[in-house]
Amino acid sequence: MARPFRFAVNMLTPAGGEEWRAKCRRAEELGYDVIQVPDHLGMPAPFPALVAAAEATERTRVGTFVLNTGFWNPALLAREIATTDALTGGRLEIGLGAGYVKEEHDRAGLEFLSPGGRVGHLRRTVEELDRLLGDEEHVPRAVQRPRPPLLIGGNGDQVLKLAVQHAEIVAFTGARVGKDGLEVHTAEELDGRIAVYRRLVADRADPPELNLLLQLVAVTDDRGAAVQDLLARVPYLSEEQVLALPLVTVGTVREIADQLRAQRERYGFSYITVLDPYLETFGPVIQELRG
Repeated sequence: MARPFRFAVNMLTPAGGEEWRAKCRRAEELGYDVIQVPDHLGMPAPFPALVAAAEATERTRVGTFVLNTGFWNPALLAREIATTDALTGGRLEIGLGAGYVKEEHDRAGLEFLSPGGRVGHLRRTVEELDRLLGDEEHVPRAVQRPRPPLLIGGNGDQVLKLAVQHAEIVAFTGARVGKDGLEVHTAEELDGRIAVYRRLVADRADPPELNLLLQLVAVTDDRGAAVQDLLARVPYLSEEQVLALPLVTVGTVREIADQLRAQRERYGFSYITVLDPYLETFGPVIQELRG
C-alpha cells in the first residue's frame, strides 16, 4: 500500500521576523506538512529560523534540509538539535547530508574533504547523534525519543547504505555531483538509484519514507514553454527528456498531481519538497492530491 503524501517547502530566502512568520503561516494555510530550511551560506541560519517557524504556526513540523555535516561538530550539533526539538515542542526533523559545495567550505575556512572523507564524516556524525541524543543523561534533552526523525539526503551507494541503516527518511535530489556542478538524473537513471536503494533495504522491516526535491513547478497549459530556461542549462537533454525529469513538474494542476501519483508508484516518493519560490504555485496541487 502506498504511503500517504506529505509536502514540505524549503525556505531558501532570508527575511525579517514578521515577513518570515507570515510566510510560514501561509505555508501552513496552503497545507504544507513541513517547513524546511537549508544549510548554505547566504541563506537563513537553520535552527533559529526553524524555532521562529514553529512559533508562527500550529501544526507544521520543521526540519533541516539538509545540514552540511562538514560545517558541524557532532557534540555541538546534538546540543542544537535537542534545544530546537524542545523549543518547537517535538516538531523537529533532522536532515543531514555530506555536503558538496567546495566554495562554501573555503569561505568558512573549513577543509573540504574528499568524497569518501565527507561521507565518513557524515557517518561519524550520524553515529554520534544516535549515541548522544539516545543517552538519557544527555543535556539538553530532546522531546522526541530516542531522537527526532532522521532524514539523510544523497544518491551515492555509501550514503544510501548509511541511510538504510539509520534514517527514517531518505531524500533523493534527482541529481548527482559532476565536474561542472550538479547534473540532473533522467527518469531512467533515477530508476537505477532506486534499484540500489531497494536492494539495500530489502531486509529492513520498516522501510524509510522516500523524499524527492522538485526543482521546477509550473502550472501551465504550455509545458514546452515552461521548461525553456531549464533546457538552456541542460543542453545534453532534449525537451522531451527535460519534461520527463522526475524533479520537473509542469502542466495543469491535475497533470502535476497525476505525475506525482505515478512517481510514487514507480519510485516510492511520497514526501515531496518544493523550493520556496513555488510556495503558492504548488498549493493547489496539494489540495488536488488530498482530494
